[in-house]
Amino acid sequence: QLQLVESGGGLVQPGGSLRLSCSASGDTLEYYAIGWFRQAPGKERERVASILKNGYISYTSSVKVRFTISRDNAKNTVYLQMNSLKSEDTAVYYCPAEGSFRDYWGQGTQVTVAS
Repeated sequence: QLQLVESGGGLVQPGGSLRLSCSASGDTLEYYAIGWFRQAPGKERERVASILKNGYISYTSSVKVRFTISRDNAKNTVYLQMNSLKSEDTAVYYCPAEGSFRDYWGQGTQVTVAS
């Protein structure tokens, strides 16, 4: 069974950068569509970016120029490079994998953007 572990979060100043990692075990990540979602306190969960099995990538408009999603199949890992971070990017970030019968979620990683 696929297991996902998000990492790379932390505290960063506005304008800074972070790279989140979504590491998989139990199955091959390239067989799944992967999304990066985030949820801030008191707000609904929001899709930030996604990469499909065929490599198609999409972003929500608020991060389109600043964030980059990528996949390293050799490391069985998907990344989210986040640049020019803003306070409104503060949230717990998750990288769910869309399977044929169910989605798989990790525990998330906290990103806090504050001066």
